[in-house]
Amino acid sequence: MLNFKSFLFVTLSLVLSLQLSAGTPGETAPDRVRGEGPWERLILRGVNLVSGEGAPVIGPVDIVIEQDRIKQIAVVGHPDVPIVSAKRPVAQPGDKEMDLEGYYVLPGFIDLHAHIGGSADDIPAEYVFKLWLAHGITTIREPGSFNGLDWVMPQVKQAEKNQITAPRIVPYLGFGMESDSAIETPEDARKWVINAKRKGVAGIKFFGAPPQIMQAALEEAQQQELGTAMHHAQLNVMRTNVLDSARQGLTTMEHWYGLPEALFKDRIIQHYPHDYNYQNEQHRFEEAGQLWQQAAEPGSDAWNQVRDELLALDFTLNPTLTIYEASRDLMREMNADWHDEYTLPTLWEFFQPSRYAHGSYWFDWTTENEINWKNNYRLWMTFLNDYKNHGGRVTTGSDSGYIFKIYGFGYIRELELLQEAGFHPLEVIQSATLNGAQALGMEEDIGSVVVGKKADLVIVKENPIQNFKVLYGTGHFKLNGENQPIRTKGIRYTIKDGIVFDSQQLLEDVRAIVARRKKPQ
Repeated sequence: MLNFKSFLFVTLSLVLSLQLSAGTPGETAPDRVRGEGPWERLILRGVNLVSGEGAPVIGPVDIVIEQDRIKQIAVVGHPDVPIVSAKRPVAQPGDKEMDLEGYYVLPGFIDLHAHIGGSADDIPAEYVFKLWLAHGITTIREPGSFNGLDWVMPQVKQAEKNQITAPRIVPYLGFGMESDSAIETPEDARKWVINAKRKGVAGIKFFGAPPQIMQAALEEAQQQELGTAMHHAQLNVMRTNVLDSARQGLTTMEHWYGLPEALFKDRIIQHYPHDYNYQNEQHRFEEAGQLWQQAAEPGSDAWNQVRDELLALDFTLNPTLTIYEASRDLMREMNADWHDEYTLPTLWEFFQPSRYAHGSYWFDWTTENEINWKNNYRLWMTFLNDYKNHGGRVTTGSDSGYIFKIYGFGYIRELELLQEAGFHPLEVIQSATLNGAQALGMEEDIGSVVVGKKADLVIVKENPIQNFKVLYGTGHFKLNGENQPIRTKGIRYTIKDGIVFDSQQLLEDVRAIVARRKKPQ
């Protein structure tokens, strides 16, 4: 019979072995050769500004950037009439000017669930980083560092110094990783957290643990000023749902597991069929697609009580709607426009049905499965919109690298799904920018286009508030004035720390990487 300490260790180890199964890491990113700047003074001329703070579009404006900081935002006229030259900041010798009249400028996007790789083998960091930057993502939270800190941390430091072409990386470490000894007691948990802080991580990613272990780890994380995130895995969610962990001090929840369980009224465990086995991926996702229908109804007392307590705790929801979308429409995700030119062969192979690969659960995916997941989304989205409408913080993450989702492309899809959930496009942008910065404790530097903040910006020719599809690397498919079908070009420039990256060039680099990998060896 297992003693108490052994039980704790076995439970925690089982969760880790199931969840932290990273593939063989690919190459780290090469030295940066893309991007120009920062300049002593860069002026973006005549743009329409989306600040990220919920304000409507304003333009035309000129934005003055000095090195990596925004120094001035000058309104220089009105739409559809000539710009007033007298209102424009005067260029000085040596200034870099970009004529962007009519373009739209947004804050750099923040992906709060961005694995550099994932479970598939041999995903080069250059491929991932350039897809992120090409889609306007200037900051990512690495939720787990599953490739190992020896692989992740050097790139964190290089990205900070802009020595590689990469977003800013905020590294979290999976709880229990990088340790020579078992976590058997609350004191072990505290020691592990302290050691993680010494290794330079910014936060901890949990999947579940016995309550005493979780409590100690979360308390110590607060003492060490570390962020915390959690995927409330089914192996532990009965003892620690979202409300339990939020009360213990968790700062953000990932995905949605644990939230419907907090809303159960007539049960404490989800309805598992008698032959259910968590190691069977189809079982896992098939039954998850019916979870929200077992929860309290929208607007009920139980629903409102859970919502209001999470609000009082200033709790952050990071839903990653995009990563589960194939569950409600597998054909759509398998045949997405970008797979041909942007999906690595190793990723495509990993996405195929397999009893060994996490997230490749298409053993026999039926119409009924998809309908259940459509209903699941409806209720899930209702909670997200309700939480936002009552002042709650909802952020944007993609979890790409699984389930037919490709880096960058999956993130833009998340914006569309938040709009489907009922968010106004300006609320979506706030979720993708300022809300993410607040969740990371970085809102003084990033998250909105404000004088004094870092020059992290997204520049696109078309109006993204009208149509998020113009942000995709494959552009928006439409008919032009000559009755010819065309595609827009997507984001034109991404600026990070005042360095201007040509997004189209980054996409070309990625296409070349994929083409090389497809050639017969």
